[in-house]
Amino acid sequence: MTDTAIPLSASFDPAAEADWIASVEKALKGRGGPEALTRSTLDGIEIRPLYREPDFAASTDPEGEAGAAPFIRGRTANRDRFLPWDIRQAVARPDPAGANADGLRDLERGVSSLELEIDPTGTSGIAITGLSDMERCLDGIRADFAPIALDHGSRVGTEAAAILGHWGEKREEAKAQRFAFNMDPLGALQRAGLVEGGLDGAFATCAALFGSLPLKYPHATLMRVDGRAVHEAGGSEAQELGALIAHGIDTLRRLDAAGIAPERAAPHLLFTVAIGGNYGIEIAKLRAARRLWARCLDALGIAAQPMTIQAITSARMLTRRDAWVNMLRGTAACFAGAVGGADIITVRPFNVALGLADELGRRVARNTQIIAMEESQLGRVADPAGGAWFTGRLADDLAQAGWAAFQTIEREGGYGASLMADAVQARIAETRTQRMKDVARRKIPVTGVSEFPLLDEAVPQVADAPFDGGAEEIDVRFLAALAPGATGDADDAMAEPLWPMRLAEPFERLRDHADAQHARSGKRPSIFLATLGPLAEHTARADFARNFFATGGIEVVAAPVPPESTSALTAAFKASGCQMAVLCGSDTRYTDEASGAASALKAAGAQRLYLAGKHKADGIDSHIFMGADVVATLELAHAELGVIG
Repeated sequence: MTDTAIPLSASFDPAAEADWIASVEKALKGRGGPEALTRSTLDGIEIRPLYREPDFAASTDPEGEAGAAPFIRGRTANRDRFLPWDIRQAVARPDPAGANADGLRDLERGVSSLELEIDPTGTSGIAITGLSDMERCLDGIRADFAPIALDHGSRVGTEAAAILGHWGEKREEAKAQRFAFNMDPLGALQRAGLVEGGLDGAFATCAALFGSLPLKYPHATLMRVDGRAVHEAGGSEAQELGALIAHGIDTLRRLDAAGIAPERAAPHLLFTVAIGGNYGIEIAKLRAARRLWARCLDALGIAAQPMTIQAITSARMLTRRDAWVNMLRGTAACFAGAVGGADIITVRPFNVALGLADELGRRVARNTQIIAMEESQLGRVADPAGGAWFTGRLADDLAQAGWAAFQTIEREGGYGASLMADAVQARIAETRTQRMKDVARRKIPVTGVSEFPLLDEAVPQVADAPFDGGAEEIDVRFLAALAPGATGDADDAMAEPLWPMRLAEPFERLRDHADAQHARSGKRPSIFLATLGPLAEHTARADFARNFFATGGIEVVAAPVPPESTSALTAAFKASGCQMAVLCGSDTRYTDEASGAASALKAAGAQRLYLAGKHKADGIDSHIFMGADVVATLELAHAELGVIG
């Protein structure tokens, strides 16, 4: 690799902005200039096609230098040149011994830390219920070299944190152990809707652990501030940012009430965010998060310090159908995390939406990061997005919107109070509804599912992990020893959980129903492709129709050769054995022939007739077009075809 600058633009002719604008106007064919390409996020933030230096200069907060206070541009100055971010892999195999094998394999092949997904029942994580389980899970693993983090799912996490702490005491060089205990009462409330003993009791236990764990493990972080639940429930970027900051402030506030001062607690927070495949927005979101937290620390009178961020690739964007495309989504999200300055990145295996990831899924997940780090050198530049006018402007817009969302939550009494009043959930539900409308109309495309589906896809394998089942509860003896002052006798804290979703679910449900019908009858649900005119006239709309119906698992059946007459068209329809048909042709051909073809197809037995486009003609029952509600249209088609779940 060379350190010599290569002027990549030298071989191109100089170009002015006016030339670009002229090219855009030509491409838009009279539909306006560049402003016609402006779109808005669900927060109402405009994404423009062109940004200029004044857009960046309009930022309300100075960013400072990379690696320096207020750390808006990240902590890059303090990073290891050879490990610019922590490559963290999640481990979820229910059997502790099997989880140990997965973790050791990952560490041997390039992962730098592990995150144990804990579930004592073994349903959605490692069945760790006591010290012996933890010892089997971490046998042969050196936490002084490779940090061990905990993910408690829907639990507060104090019990598992106490067990991990006791395991660490038995290691040589105990003080060198690097743990992320990740206790999170507010996270448990937003995910499960229940914190037994109430939030005050849960934070009292966390505060009691603050009295012992930092002394034993000075390199550990204790608390997690988790924005993933908002993202996974369908929330917007501003809602995720606002909730993340409100979560952090409420954590400091409640720990302060339990005797842990904010300046003592703040360095022990690990902020966790979900990152999607739109890397432009996600890079700006990470930058905005640091800006917001820097403002909070300043308001609290706490000295500026880096915000430790773990970026985890979004579960919301993963698909069960054509899951191979998840590799691309994970790569784009990993790029966003690295360029956005995340301290820790976790890439989910591409097949995890199908079940427990096998070795292929885990290998691709870790190698995605290794290639980004070692071959693409994404960590070599201190702040890759620094000075980008688009990134700077969008980060500022997101920070402003996120701050407004944060203030709304604060007026409701803080994050815990807002959750228990179901206020946060109601706002996220509105955004989720709009998001799913956009998915249904394919304004938010899902490649391999709502766009370019494969009816005969090859389904990736997942791991076979037989397990007899674990216990409902975790042994709390170590917790009592580490936190003798903990109390939890108050009333339970309750809220409506932030239910996770995936963008692909409506289309995958249609595909599941169609596949079930195929399995029962031996014949896939189908529709006849009724083309008008020669190939050159109908190919574009025929391809559109194939893609449209395939998203619902409906096969489009075409005549062996394009019919050249109405009689040939009806004969081909009868030979297809289909109950429905879709007309495809040019607008001129529709004007001349659509009504006649529709009448003939209805006479030949077509129960429902679609037309690709918005042309009005007699005999047409429904239209399919860009912007149509694809899910609703296909649900009706399933009903007409007798497809049942």
